[in-house]
Amino acid sequence: MRLITFMSRGEVALPGVVAGDKVYSLQPAGFSNTLQVIAGGSAARDAIRAYLQAAPPAAAKDLSAVVLLAPIPRPPKVICVGLNYRDHAAEAKMEVPSVPTIFSKFSNAVTGPSAPVLLPRNTQKPDYEAEFAFVIGAGGRHIPAARWREHVYGYMCLNDVSARDFQLATSQWLMGKTFDTFAPTGPWITTADEIEDPHNLDISLEINGEVMQSSNTRELIFGIPELVEYLSSVFTLEAGDVVTTGTPAGVGFSKKPPRWLRPGDEMVVRIQGLGELRNRVVAEE
Repeated sequence: MRLITFMSRGEVALPGVVAGDKVYSLQPAGFSNTLQVIAGGSAARDAIRAYLQAAPPAAAKDLSAVVLLAPIPRPPKVICVGLNYRDHAAEAKMEVPSVPTIFSKFSNAVTGPSAPVLLPRNTQKPDYEAEFAFVIGAGGRHIPAARWREHVYGYMCLNDVSARDFQLATSQWLMGKTFDTFAPTGPWITTADEIEDPHNLDISLEINGEVMQSSNTRELIFGIPELVEYLSSVFTLEAGDVVTTGTPAGVGFSKKPPRWLRPGDEMVVRIQGLGELRNRVVAEE
């Protein structure tokens, strides 16, 4: 299942599913947002399947006729992992970490597919980062790594846009990571049952048609089992939490000369089986 939040003309944001080139609102099935769907677990999935089987043709909208928003517009938490690809650690000239490097983004950073990414007036070094994110379904604390599949609802693309001058001004990365619109997500959440092995997916990012990053999630240093266990050892994971797992080699600051984002750039994140996340860069007014 591909879970979305969408708007069509004259309507409020609604949860939905994408089937082929059609969109079905989940409001008639009793859901007002995607967090309800995720928290509902298997019972919600059963209710959605029953609704889709009985839905009349008139219930479907063309995918091209709606606007896709961030699948979870206000996640409970956006948890980020730094330096989590072997090739990226090498290009950054940093040792492979023995413990995950964790930071966060605030919900103001979250935006959707096709939404503009604003370049702040007060940064000179805006950068891009293609990332593979997973979404927590059943929450919990002290979750063993072996039981990670019980707690992952699905997967999606994320772009960890970063202001490197703010990020590297101190040892704490958050301020360079959480400008408004610095976390494009989507285009949808692909449920975990559709992805056989999340640790073997091609991931790439291109700008204006030029490939900047190209790797595979097999390069992750800490995979989903280790991250679920580590994170839940400190705080409770909740339904709808987004965990984004780091970026591969090829980010802008590693280029010679550096390749910073510029107004008019179009970034496209692609992850095998998860679709593409396309955002244009605009200058903050």
